Amino acid sequence: MARFAFLGTPDMAVAPLRALVAAGHDIALCVTRPDRRRGRGGAITPSPVKEAARALGLPVSHAMEDVATVGAELAVVVAYGRIIPLSLLERIPLVNLHFSLLPRWRGAAPVERAILAGDRETGVCLMKLEEGLDTGPVYARRVVTIGPDTDLARLRAELVEVGSSLLVESLVGGLAGLPTPQPQEGEPTIAAKLTPEDLRLRWEEDAVQLHRVVRLDRAWTTFRGRRLGILKAVPSDWVWSENPGPPGTLAGTSVITGDGTLELQQVQPESRAPMPAEDWARGVRPSLGERLGSD
Repeated sequence: MARFAFLGTPDMAVAPLRALVAAGHDIALCVTRPDRRRGRGGAITPSPVKEAARALGLPVSHAMEDVATVGAELAVVVAYGRIIPLSLLERIPLVNLHFSLLPRWRGAAPVERAILAGDRETGVCLMKLEEGLDTGPVYARRVVTIGPDTDLARLRAELVEVGSSLLVESLVGGLAGLPTPQPQEGEPTIAAKLTPEDLRLRWEEDAVQLHRVVRLDRAWTTFRGRRLGILKAVPSDWVWSENPGPPGTLAGTSVITGDGTLELQQVQPESRAPMPAEDWARGVRPSLGERLGSD
């Protein structure tokens, strides 16, 4: 089997690393982002890839330049989180497992952007790294369907599983076994990193689009001046009166939107644990015409 270096940081990169090890490849070095403060307590903790590498008995570095010094024939990149400089690309071949169907959704948040855009399919690509942002030619790809109710966690899990298999299948013969990569075809789109404002529910939008935001697992709005997380919700067939009120208006757990109704299922009030939306509504007792996001 081949001798590789591996660059990755978050949970999505752990399964591909383990798959390469399980396939018998020699992982000469794992490079990951430095330890940082995580969680409410602010404790300094290693990245998921660093923890996995230690458990596998693999050497770890925080300096990406080290991948060119360990005698690896190839470096594999999975969600590393930094741009690879030309100086390193000139010293060692690198391939990247990217979670989209390139050239659609180049950049930091391809899975989230696919859901927000209402894409019916996405996938994974194994590409040759070059200096541009996810612009390199593609060795292999796999398509994954996005259902109307598929949430971010479920889609990520499926993409990681498919991507891990694709990586192992493609690299069974090492660098020499890779096919000639093919140039990307189609109109590129950029998957910019999500901001808190991207996850804010804007009730003037239609219920289907709001449902897509909720499926990203971190949607929020406000109620009576405080933040309210919307963890689960679905478009509803609720029929309102002739003049139901402006977008954001509540009737129990149903919310008027710019087009249609969103039925809240699970919410998380500020500084409290998640709860069924019915329990929340029963506790706050919204008055007639009271709205979400009106603060």
